[in-house]
Amino acid sequence: MKITKGAVVESLKTISLPGGGGNIVDEGVVSNIMIFGDQVDIDLQLQNPSLQARKKLEVTILKALHENVYEKAKIKINTEVIASQKSTKQIKGKPIQGIENIIAISSGKGGVGKSTITANLAVTLSKMGCKVGILDADIYGPSIPTMFDIEGARPQSVKVDGESKMEPIENYGVKVLSIGFFTKPDQAVVWRGPMAAKALNQMIFDADWGDIDFLLVDLPPGTGDIHLSILQALPVTGSVIVSTPQNIALADARKGIAMFKQKSINVPVLGLVENMAYFTPFELPDNKYYIFGKNGAKNLSHDMKVQFLGEVPILQSIREASDFGHPASLQEESKISLTFKDITKNLVSELVKRNNDLPPSEILKITTMAGCSAVSKRDE
Repeated sequence: MKITKGAVVESLKTISLPGGGGNIVDEGVVSNIMIFGDQVDIDLQLQNPSLQARKKLEVTILKALHENVYEKAKIKINTEVIASQKSTKQIKGKPIQGIENIIAISSGKGGVGKSTITANLAVTLSKMGCKVGILDADIYGPSIPTMFDIEGARPQSVKVDGESKMEPIENYGVKVLSIGFFTKPDQAVVWRGPMAAKALNQMIFDADWGDIDFLLVDLPPGTGDIHLSILQALPVTGSVIVSTPQNIALADARKGIAMFKQKSINVPVLGLVENMAYFTPFELPDNKYYIFGKNGAKNLSHDMKVQFLGEVPILQSIREASDFGHPASLQEESKISLTFKDITKNLVSELVKRNNDLPPSEILKITTMAGCSAVSKRDE
């Protein structure tokens, strides 16, 4: 009896994929069929089945071909096990209408001045003509309301398209939402991860942010639930890491950079800022004392292949400005104001490169450093 390939194929189509689903021909399990007289060679490709399932499938094929094609056929089955080609699911958030750029400000270690950097970057961007907001995501230690002199403020409810929304508190041209608006100064926030994530989602999606060029997200120190909640909720454009030069802080900053570079997260690190870089006494303006070490963050940026955005010295005026709710960058043409201006320019430059070279969370084009009037979506 002459065995035909068509008869073999039709017989194999009666066999379902192990575990259910379509037949093994249409599902691509049968990769090749060769016929030599009464001998039939069949090549199979299976994705990580158990040995038991594989043997059961081979027995089913033998039985089907002997019953439906030729009972004396000599059948050889070659089974290749291939790894599943499932792609890593990336953490992606959903965009918020009106918000163009979302930048996460992070630090591996607490106490390195992350919130201070966030506040001064926001004020500097606002002075450049940008529309800026801050989401204070440091649930357990919110300090942004203090730095903007809006402690005790309470967001009002506004109607937007028939829905009730929270209106952020605005000062110095920056819109702010923080869990600090909803707790008493002496009240500790003792929440588990899911409760904290729910509060964050309300501040993100139940708020009337309006049109924002830059939403800076002040993350808590470390790498944990809050970070993942933000990254799952928002399409973060890029991240900035803040560190001091000392080795302990740099070790944690390295972990923070690694978190954003994970395949499942894949958020570009726009750069590294070194805070408390050195101390210059007022009476010795030409001297620099590297109390926490010298060029630690700059060296780390080189090692991790991320941009070094700049350094901020230890200044009493920065501490006093933060404590009194008047960010230091508000001081027109002061040395520290110019320092933050340079860092902000470097940040925006890296953002332009990121938007030109990488796929969007939101693709923007910034054509001037003078302000945000030239920030617009790039033609797609």
